Amino acid sequence: MRSDNRLPGWAAALIGLVTGAVAVGVSLLAAGPVKASAFPVVAVGDAAVDLAPAGLKDFAIRTFGENDKPVLLAGILAVMAVLAVAVGVFAARDLRYGLAGLAAFGAVGVAAVLTRPDAGPVDVIPTVAGVAAGAIALRVLLRRASAARPEDARPEGTGPDDARPAETGPPVMRAGRDRYAVNRRGLLTGVLGGAAVAGVSGLAGRALSSRSEVSAARAGLVLPRPAVPAAPIPAGADLRIRGLTPFVTPGRDFYRVDTAIVVPQVDPRDWTLRIGGMVDRPVELTLADLLKRPLVEADVTLCCVSNPVGGPYAGNARWLGARLADVLRDAGVRSGADMLLSTSADGWTCGTPLDVVLDGREALLAVAMNGEALPVDHGFPVRQVVPGLYGYVSATKWVTEIKVTRFDRDTAYWTTRGWAEKGPVKTQSRIDLPRDGARVPPGRTVIAGVAWAQHRGVDAVEVRIDGGPWRRARLAEAPTADTWRQWVVDDWDAVRGRHTIEVRATDATGHPQTARRAPVTPDGATGLHTVTVSVA
Repeated sequence: MRSDNRLPGWAAALIGLVTGAVAVGVSLLAAGPVKASAFPVVAVGDAAVDLAPAGLKDFAIRTFGENDKPVLLAGILAVMAVLAVAVGVFAARDLRYGLAGLAAFGAVGVAAVLTRPDAGPVDVIPTVAGVAAGAIALRVLLRRASAARPEDARPEGTGPDDARPAETGPPVMRAGRDRYAVNRRGLLTGVLGGAAVAGVSGLAGRALSSRSEVSAARAGLVLPRPAVPAAPIPAGADLRIRGLTPFVTPGRDFYRVDTAIVVPQVDPRDWTLRIGGMVDRPVELTLADLLKRPLVEADVTLCCVSNPVGGPYAGNARWLGARLADVLRDAGVRSGADMLLSTSADGWTCGTPLDVVLDGREALLAVAMNGEALPVDHGFPVRQVVPGLYGYVSATKWVTEIKVTRFDRDTAYWTTRGWAEKGPVKTQSRIDLPRDGARVPPGRTVIAGVAWAQHRGVDAVEVRIDGGPWRRARLAEAPTADTWRQWVVDDWDAVRGRHTIEVRATDATGHPQTARRAPVTPDGATGLHTVTVSVA
């Protein structure tokens, strides 16, 4: 349908935006009963994360931290808004152009949805429904915006006011012989109706999702008492210095770095863990099966390989779970296996060295964190926790499958992108007080922070100021070698001026933290954390 009565640009752009909003809202509604990954916006975001080069992902984490995914979604929606405006502008010239643009949107959405690991034919329904709704909205809005009002239909020169200037009639602008006219009332009512459809559809889609059901199931989960409880945290483990990272990280403050655009909503009643590959007896466990096993409590510090020197992506918690080594022994690991390839509910994969899991450390299939069922953001209902390894090779959240295999046969998500196959945690230390760039008064000043070297333990922490001699810090207690340790120097007499403070740790094997600077790729950053303060 070619329009002879062309709309002004602002009206065409508004029609395009509302059309796009209707398409997104209806697709979200249709995705509600299916799953989050069937929502095309999420699918495009997930595909973008998968296809992005490792360097770009590192940049996103460094720049936006844990807000990288909201920023990505906002960027996708902004691009969609621009393209929706283009659809409206072209549709105002010829409806076929607009419909072709919507079809292109749909093709990209369908392709993205089908790239998801658990995708099926039904998953394309939300995209198709959204495109169909957008096409209907586009037709209706164009018709309403260009429909002539009764007074618009009078031929020129026949009305009682034909002697009046032309600007009092319906046309809003003339350019040569082209007539730009818009039925403002029809456009306004159409836009309001489209916005209502988009808003109601989006809200209904969120309500139909399984998020509330999973949260309710988590709240109702009864955790058994541990067969092997952890010892009480020593009174001296937390120095209780204001501004110093606490020994135990609350769940709400625990870092989250993963590839999930939308957090997987795994119903614990449907969850199963399949263990196969190089085993004598493949195993499939339900959550009830797992909770019947002897559960172990362990205090473990986790950290992300993307953590820069002095960065925030580390946290310590008390975990409850079944020993992964015991489950593997029940399955009967065959000779020659050296890797566990674990898979998350969203398809992410992780390669864990088998010997580390079997060497006696508390490698867990965790069901609880700090005395409560795992938060949904941190892997509910079950995740892996392996002390001494960076999360990308150990800490699979929402875990659903473990394949016993070999490193020379299988590769995991990050190792295919240039990261090291094995990621032992490097000794690190961080200054929490004073903050970099802080202004502090002269006199006695506290310098404090945390240090970690999981499964080796921290034996010493030293601080130096302005390149002077290293001075020993006082260490807090640590219940095991798998947790971080707080440290403090409380006898620095700060004098006026600008000062540089450095910290280094030595692990329990006697190896000091290296001063050599290295980036996070391919196996974790190295270097000494340094802050600069002004004393005035």
